[in-house]
Amino acid sequence: MNPIKPLLGALLLAGASTQAAPPADLPYHWRPVAIVGGGFVDGLVFQPSMPGLMYARTDMGGAYRRDSATGPWIPLLDGLPLADVNLVGVESLAVDPHDPDALYLACGTYTNPAVPNGAVLRSHNRGRTFQRTELPFKLGANEGGRGNGERLAVDPNDGSVLYLGSRHAGLWRSTDAAASFHRVDALPDSAWQRNAADGPRPSWGGSDGKASIAFVLFDPASGARGHPSRTVYVGLSVIGRPSLWVSRDAGASWQPVPGGPALHRPMRAALAGDGRLYIAYASEPGPHRMKDGSVWRYDPGRQAWADITPERPSATQPFGYAAVAVDAANPQRLLASTAGRGAGDELFRSSDGGATWHPLFTAARFDASAAPYVADTHLHWLYDVKINPANPDHALFTTGYGGWETLDLTQADGAKPTHWRVMSRGIEETVALALHSPTRGAPLVTAIGDYSGFVHTDLDTPAPGNPKPPFFGNTHDVTGAELAPEVIVRIGKPRDGGKNLGYSLDGGKTWREPATVPDARSSDGFVAVSADGQSWVWTPKDGTPHVSHDHGETWTAVKGLPAGTRVIADRVNPGRFHAMDLFGDRLFASDDGGRSFGARPLALPDGRVTRAEAGGNNHSSRGDDRGGQDRLYSTPGREGELWLAAFHGLYRASGGQAFQRLPSVTQIHAFGFGRAAPGSKDPALYFVGTLADRYGLFRSTDGAASWQRINDDAHQWGLILQVSGDPKTYGRVYVGTHGRGVLYGDPRP
Repeated sequence: MNPIKPLLGALLLAGASTQAAPPADLPYHWRPVAIVGGGFVDGLVFQPSMPGLMYARTDMGGAYRRDSATGPWIPLLDGLPLADVNLVGVESLAVDPHDPDALYLACGTYTNPAVPNGAVLRSHNRGRTFQRTELPFKLGANEGGRGNGERLAVDPNDGSVLYLGSRHAGLWRSTDAAASFHRVDALPDSAWQRNAADGPRPSWGGSDGKASIAFVLFDPASGARGHPSRTVYVGLSVIGRPSLWVSRDAGASWQPVPGGPALHRPMRAALAGDGRLYIAYASEPGPHRMKDGSVWRYDPGRQAWADITPERPSATQPFGYAAVAVDAANPQRLLASTAGRGAGDELFRSSDGGATWHPLFTAARFDASAAPYVADTHLHWLYDVKINPANPDHALFTTGYGGWETLDLTQADGAKPTHWRVMSRGIEETVALALHSPTRGAPLVTAIGDYSGFVHTDLDTPAPGNPKPPFFGNTHDVTGAELAPEVIVRIGKPRDGGKNLGYSLDGGKTWREPATVPDARSSDGFVAVSADGQSWVWTPKDGTPHVSHDHGETWTAVKGLPAGTRVIADRVNPGRFHAMDLFGDRLFASDDGGRSFGARPLALPDGRVTRAEAGGNNHSSRGDDRGGQDRLYSTPGREGELWLAAFHGLYRASGGQAFQRLPSVTQIHAFGFGRAAPGSKDPALYFVGTLADRYGLFRSTDGAASWQRINDDAHQWGLILQVSGDPKTYGRVYVGTHGRGVLYGDPRP
């Protein structure tokens, strides 16, 4: 689906009819800007036939493979283009325990009506390449209940058989190794469909995880190699009715397992080597706060249930249980994780099948050196826990920022402390909301969703922590002074009760809070800093722009600008700022340090731009509203020269003249400048979008007269929100993605 098509009929124009030469390909070497983690890893699966091989899934950042027990993670879905961005969220993953090369991913980020259906990606080379099976329904990898699972499972006795539990479409089965799926009608809809106990569906049209299939689990002892397992369990996210169902005839018929708990929803389950089933339950599907939960053991031989909850939630300490794990070498050794425990989530250990438990974190030691920022973030969202089947000392649990692992788990059985370290090296799942590469000093400063942002003095080594004070959750914008790069200003949502603006006067080495802010309630919007660093203009989201000339000691309302108008600084003249109302067809300028602005018509050569139609999840008919499109940019080194990176095309205005449209660019999602090529007078230009009917990341070194594509089909990263060249290093470019972190690229020699 191409959202620009409805616009093009009205925007075909003489100024864009001249076609530039098709872009050439320029090979680039791509590497992650090291942050480590930064997003919800919600599922882990070991490949039992290959020690050390395992996989991880994320809610909106793809899937990863780990080739050795403690090695780095390798991204598997970087080749997904913008057109397939819905597939970067992985709802579930599965392996064939007898085929170390087989991997299956159930992909689809949202279930709302505006997004495409999901798909199963199947690989027979450990995720190096995939084949795609379209599904007739949607998946919700970034919706409620995303930590449940696994919903996708391979029959351990017959690798051609897979089951997939959906959110809104019931249970599905494949008998051809996921090349096709067919609905299992024998599982009655009344078992899992929503009823009054689950409440109405969310008003936003997606899934909260209730009334869905939470997991599928085969009993390998119920079959023989080459013959399908006869016993299959499914957990249903329902309350007040049976939530565990079983088939004992390879899926031909299904029955509820009687006597099970009905007050809570099943989250995850683990089958022990002795045939007993362990299930974690919670009042809500998660990952948000919940009121209650429990852990139960089911013995199929005796058809008996036992409540083995490690610690009871209470009215003053509400929480649920997210996951349970069993040691493959010893069915008595268990782990169980809490969810939403206000005092901090806990991991419990049992060495007697759940008869007794003890908490691990009270005495545990945590080493955050691989990702120092996580030391300031409490343990949360432990929605999967695994014990390495090849090493009972090795265990992992996931978090909202990656995860942790230990190599001395069995020490806990002797009342000794366990030692944990960040396990997420290679996983990069942050959302980049802004990028700033100063003209001198640190290579890059990032504004990151959820986890503040960083000053990256070494692109390959994680920063020693987040900028403080203030300590932000989301950092919504960051920028600096072109001629005084030691001045950097950022705005965001404070986590520590501090101000919603912070600044540095030494290039990001230290940070301060201003004495005042124009709107203490706002955590969103844009900030601009004059070329000399003396004037700051902050536009709170939908609010009145304000300007300060004394590092935030005082602020005054800007005159002449509509509320919510983004302002940019001229990169040469310290007294000049620029702004634009794209849909109101107005261009603004200030020559008094941002105190007041005058207006004139924007007057694009192809006419007035139609206002964007709103959509869900930050999207509109003109792309993601956090991206770099539909924004004004000022040229480095040239006073008054402006570029308009509109969603539908690229425009340039020089010397006070009217904007002219550049040929062949028909869609933009991000735009930025970099250091000029040797001998060139023009700064390098970078944009993400469509050029001559080809989508990609493009670079020009001659003022947009010609372009080169600098990414390739293996490096597309779904949705890209931001791009910026480095003013200090020719050819270097930074790419800020939606869920795959920040990348940097250099031309290959």
